[in-house]
Amino acid sequence: MSQDNVEPDDENLFRQAIKGVKPLKQQQADTGKPKADRARIAASRARALTGNTSIVIDGLSDQFVIDVAPEEELMWGANGVQASQLRKLKSAQIPFDDSIDLHGMTVERARELLWAFLAEAVKQEIRCVRVTHGKAQRKDGRTPILKSHVNTWLRQHASVLAFTSCIPRHGGTGSVYVLLKRTMLEGRED
Repeated sequence: MSQDNVEPDDENLFRQAIKGVKPLKQQQADTGKPKADRARIAASRARALTGNTSIVIDGLSDQFVIDVAPEEELMWGANGVQASQLRKLKSAQIPFDDSIDLHGMTVERARELLWAFLAEAVKQEIRCVRVTHGKAQRKDGRTPILKSHVNTWLRQHASVLAFTSCIPRHGGTGSVYVLLKRTMLEGRED
């Protein structure tokens, strides 16, 4: 409708309806939402980028790490693992078919590689592997970080039946033999 077609009564009614109304000073409508707290948003984004290191989707958690001494011998077996199996593992009577060395890696990198290594070993139906974590004898007297994490992670992994420190020629207390579950592929005779 153009202004030429506006009836005088309509124009008077309109002016009466808007009497006392002040023109807007801004061109944007107020949606009623509170202004964004830019500092809080920036902090939230920074936390998202660094990630939450206490719980990891791969299942290897750092929420509670069992501290171990540099020369401490490690030995653990899941429920149902016989003591005779642990003794055989400890004395290297169960040969390991693959090995990974985590020396000098960050905790995050070691976790990624260990998870991938164990997944591949299970996929290939390997019964026993060796994981070298090192002893990290620290001058400040603190516990070895990587050894403590590996000790904790292996206890959490669903495919790990048992682990124990190696004999000296295979790394001693700086390495562990890891006994893995096997699903026994179809047609396999052993």
